[in-house]
Amino acid sequence: MDSAPRMHWSEEPDRHEARHAAKVERIARQLRQRTSTRPVSLKKKTPPHQVPKRNDQRRNDEKIDLSDLDQIIEIDPVAMTCTAEPAVTFDEVVRATMRYGLVPIIVPEHKTITLGGSIAGCSIESMSFRYGGFHDTCLEYELITAKGDVLRCSPHQNPLVFQMIHGSFGTLGILSRLRFKLVRAAPCVHVTYETYATLEDFQQAIWRHFTAQDADYLDGQIFSPTKHVLCVGRFVERAPYVSRYDWLKAYCESIPKRAEDYLTTYDYLFRYDRGVTHVKPRSLLGRALFGKLVHSDSVLRAADRFHRFLPEKSPQVIVDVFVPFSRTAEFMDWYHREMHFYPVWCVPYRRMRDYEWLTPRWWCGVQDPLFLDLAVYGLKQQPGRNLYKEFEDVLPQVNGTKTLISYNYYDEQTFWSIWNRETYQAVKQLTDPDNIFRDLYTKTCRAALGLRKQPPDSVASVH
Repeated sequence: MDSAPRMHWSEEPDRHEARHAAKVERIARQLRQRTSTRPVSLKKKTPPHQVPKRNDQRRNDEKIDLSDLDQIIEIDPVAMTCTAEPAVTFDEVVRATMRYGLVPIIVPEHKTITLGGSIAGCSIESMSFRYGGFHDTCLEYELITAKGDVLRCSPHQNPLVFQMIHGSFGTLGILSRLRFKLVRAAPCVHVTYETYATLEDFQQAIWRHFTAQDADYLDGQIFSPTKHVLCVGRFVERAPYVSRYDWLKAYCESIPKRAEDYLTTYDYLFRYDRGVTHVKPRSLLGRALFGKLVHSDSVLRAADRFHRFLPEKSPQVIVDVFVPFSRTAEFMDWYHREMHFYPVWCVPYRRMRDYEWLTPRWWCGVQDPLFLDLAVYGLKQQPGRNLYKEFEDVLPQVNGTKTLISYNYYDEQTFWSIWNRETYQAVKQLTDPDNIFRDLYTKTCRAALGLRKQPPDSVASVH
């Protein structure tokens, strides 16, 4: 890092605030003046980092344009916080905060994931073993309701709204600004790779690092029932060399082959941008020609633009599941037997609070202070099976759950036995009483799959 005096990011705070206020008023006015009862979706400058689906009804919705909510408003290097609009990407935030020797605590693996998307979709990464998810590092939100009102939300002001925005997938209102914590960062990260033959030894190593808090970053990959690699990252001021994985080489392919590695902090944070467990093209020639062009943003943009060519049936499985630490062996026994697809990305996740968007009944079965987020990317469906549904069916048996970024096949009763309908309705009544943003079940389990018929007893009739 350079030793020049650190300038405050927002040299003209009044001008930044005035510009932001004008944007918020434009969006709020558009909502206040709406007469249509059609569902509304949000237009953003980057493609959504959800699994693209061929028949997603949201493509035909009336749109609210949020693409200009893309400014960093303030970086406070003393308080170690950043205030920004939701369409800012993590790539932009990391580049800006590193000028002060700071980075966001949780930085999702893809450069074009936005701040707002990471809250709506529950982003995690390799500092999650210490700090939970990105939402857990946030201090306050500004939310535009469906009626065009503007709410300030924090753990002390509208606290239930603040907590329920996490994992709401844009169904409770429009996030227009957020303030979140930063952490000090050195220029480089030294990664050591610990290899274990058994899941038991792998988990014991995770637990040691979790209890000792002796690392800055912690994630891993399960390559087979007999090969588990834990990636332990620590900040360092200097490195004897630095590796780059943005063209010919892929980081995920280096994990089982190396004992250690050094990356710049920026390259470490986005080491998986071209793929977490599988990277295409696979051939050296293909990468030489196209490796710089194939990354998370390009793939998602292409899938969204050419969605008519996406499979209508039997889509590949892309899923993140959260399993209590003590139940991981049970889940992985089932996974090895029924799925046997590798690698599996493993991110330890500290239980920061009993999130209000999950039911008290669900939390009653969980005593662990640590979860493992187990991510499966690219598993092909098998004839006569719906592997997504099989994941959904087995998770309650181990008190686990999943994120809603991919295909979801829950029936409504099962869905609301996991996600907290009571607290969701309480906030929905305040922020979107006419349900123009759809309810969480309809948006993630019905509209995303192109299912138009509204099931009975839907939250859509909450008002």
